Amino acid sequence: MDQERWNALCRRLGCRTSDEWFTTLETAYSERHRHYHTATHVQECLDLLDLNAGEAEHPDEIEFAIWLHDAVYAPLRKDNEERSADLAVQWLRACGLHAAAAERIRRLIIATRHVDEPGTNDEALLLDIDLGILGAAPDRFDEYEHQVRREYRWVPSFIFRRRRAQLLESFFDREAVYRTKWFREHREEAAKRNLSRAIDRASRRPDGRHS
Repeated sequence: MDQERWNALCRRLGCRTSDEWFTTLETAYSERHRHYHTATHVQECLDLLDLNAGEAEHPDEIEFAIWLHDAVYAPLRKDNEERSADLAVQWLRACGLHAAAAERIRRLIIATRHVDEPGTNDEALLLDIDLGILGAAPDRFDEYEHQVRREYRWVPSFIFRRRRAQLLESFFDREAVYRTKWFREHREEAAKRNLSRAIDRASRRPDGRHS
């Protein structure tokens, strides 16, 4: 993880305890049960933000949300985003960030549950960034699928395949996978292809037949 980038962000936001926070994040994203939700995912999201920062109303707030959105990640729990958002707000209050900005960041992190429609353009951009992996090169997408399976290796195969297919279909069945212009222009077609392949794999039984 890039501590210089983290420190620069914290300075722009007016925070002074960035070193301690960075250590906390580095430890969190290195947890042994993580295979996809790691520092690599954070960096991939930051790279995509760099390509789209000009489209953001509050790019620093999106960046802070990227760093924190998976700070708490336990596959057995369903409140990871809420707990990550709570941690973000705790830190931001400690450094005296304006309450309105802290609330926007909290909502950004909550939005990464990918349950509700985004309420702002910044939320839409962050959701596309978080799903950027869907439109990655085929080998990276396949690696991502393998990493997610490892995070849920305790789930029986037939249950995992069924639920995974349902999730991927929910993205594939949208009118468009992505909501913002750059992602639609640069990753939409690849995402549709990747999702189609993954849904087909998830729908097959171990004998190669479809469920």
